[in-house]
Amino acid sequence: MTDTAGGTPQVAVLGGGVMGEALLGALLTAGWTPEQVEVTEHAAARADELAGRYAVRTGASNADAAARADVVLVAVKPNVVGSVLDEIASALRGGALVVSVAAGLPIAFYEQRLPAGTPVVRVMPNTPAVVGKGASAIAGGAHATEGHLVLVEKLLAATGLVVRVAEKDLDAVTAISGSGPAYAFYLVDAMAEAGVLLGLTRDLATRLAVATVEGAAALAAQSGDHPVVLRERVSSPGGTTVAAVAELDAHGVRAGVVAAARAAAERSRELGAQYAG
Repeated sequence: MTDTAGGTPQVAVLGGGVMGEALLGALLTAGWTPEQVEVTEHAAARADELAGRYAVRTGASNADAAARADVVLVAVKPNVVGSVLDEIASALRGGALVVSVAAGLPIAFYEQRLPAGTPVVRVMPNTPAVVGKGASAIAGGAHATEGHLVLVEKLLAATGLVVRVAEKDLDAVTAISGSGPAYAFYLVDAMAEAGVLLGLTRDLATRLAVATVEGAAALAAQSGDHPVVLRERVSSPGGTTVAAVAELDAHGVRAGVVAAARAAAERSRELGAQYAG
């Protein structure tokens, strides 16, 4: 395999959907050239679109792409991962690294279907990765070395935050960052709707809500202060924010978010068992 410390190994991205394209863009941003990246996509129109946009090789054969790659990124839906692994197992180069971004499927699912000793790294990304503001967690399998993890961090660097976790924590990661963008969109929609009810146009209310959530997140990231501290700085005694937060508490918003995350984590475990079974 190409030297992971300074090399840029040949990469195959299996799957040309939203996440596959996000990974493709991240690779090119991180220093890979179009000649070093190949994407498989069965829909001819989509394959042509990706080839035209990024000047990379595209095709329909997962096995052919895997045979040419040092790193294989599996970016297909969880329900078809098994069949894709069956396609590529005999084609993989010795020492090739397999990276999965499919939700729920345990590393053991891959290791059981790939040649003995194949290094596998599992990734839980989220959709803001497509604009470079994602949050991804990675976990290595039995044969994944420090060098493999460093390489995956390099692969994902342009997608946003990348953290290492134990595989047992990936269901919790799914509940917070994997599903989390939907919670944020839910809040933005609610804020915008409130603005409309209070007399703002929908366009203005939506723009204000989006900018406010974006700014609050950026402030939280840059300050390093606890969210409670940041909230208290906005909350003057007897003021508008205190009154608003009291209503959020009265309506159980905090408890609802915790319950939502628990439900997401449990569903992640269920789906993993379903697909792996």
